[in-house]
Parts: sequence; C-alpha cells; structure tokens
Amino acid sequence: MRERTNRAHAIIVMGVSGSGKSSIGEKLAEALNLRFIEGDQLHPASNVEKMSKGIPLTDADRIPWLDLIGKAMKAALAEGEGIIVSCSALKRIYREQLRAATGGNLFFVYLQGSKELLSERMGHRTGHFMPASLLESQLGTLEVPTGEPGVVTVDIDDTVEGIAEEARKKLAPLGVA
Repeated sequence: MRERTNRAHAIIVMGVSGSGKSSIGEKLAEALNLRFIEGDQLHPASNVEKMSKGIPLTDADRIPWLDLIGKAMKAALAEGEGIIVSCSALKRIYREQLRAATGGNLFFVYLQGSKELLSERMGHRTGHFMPASLLESQLGTLEVPTGEPGVVTVDIDDTVEGIAEEARKKLAPLGVA
C-alpha cells in the first residue's frame, strides 16, 4: 500500500439507484488507497424493509441514516484517514448535513446518467433490496448538485474503470486525488 502524503478527505460517491455508486466507490477507493464504506449497509432495517416493498423513504427515514454516515466519516477524519462512502445524497439538505459532520472536509462525485441507462442497469441487478420501481421516486427527489462546492460530475456511460478514472481526474485539481 502506498502512503498518503496529503490531508485526509472524505468523499461521497452519490447519485440515484443504479448509477454505480458502490462499484465506482470501490474502484476509486482502490485507486486512492482509501477505505470504502457501502452506505446502504448503514441503513436501519426499517429503511431496507420499506425500500424492499417499493415504498420511498421520507426525510425522517433518511436523517438517522445520514447521521450514521456522517459519524463514520468524522471518525475516519479524526484518525487522519481518508474515506469514501457510497450514499445517494439526493437533496442539498442531506449534503449539507454530511458537510457539517465532516467540518466541510467533504467532496462529492455525482454520477449522472440518463433514465434509460439507469433503468437498464437496475434491471440487470440481482440481490439488491432497491426495486427498479423506486427509480422514478429517486429521480423526482434528486436535487442535482450543480454549483455546490466540492462537487465533480461524472457521466456513467462508460466502464466502471473508466468512470472511476474520470472521477479521480476531476478530483485531482481539488487537491483530493
């Protein structure tokens, strides 16, 4: 493992379901030599149950989940370790909550793709609790982070490796990669 020489940062790989948050997050973490956390694993059982039944989450459902993600990132940063987390972070208020948890030391990789491509990807997934029927709800909830600080946007119409490399290249000028 190579040693990190710059300040530790938290990075969230964000987007709607089917955008590749987990796959891209893992690849990016590997490239940057950082720990990766699958944000979905921090959802309370009640959230997973709702989503499994095709019921969209409310803000009240998401806030405790975002608190757990924020605590995980804050703990890593306190140890001087960078971290990458996959998290939909659909609304600006959610992203602000996460920024506050990290003292602002947070960057976002927004994975952007067409509804058709997202639907196709979700249709090919197996073993995931999020049904394709919730894509429409997520797209309706999404507040695109254009113009927010520390956000890079990457199109998902490429391979996992290509998308992760594009994210790394876009993060580099921000002093992250």
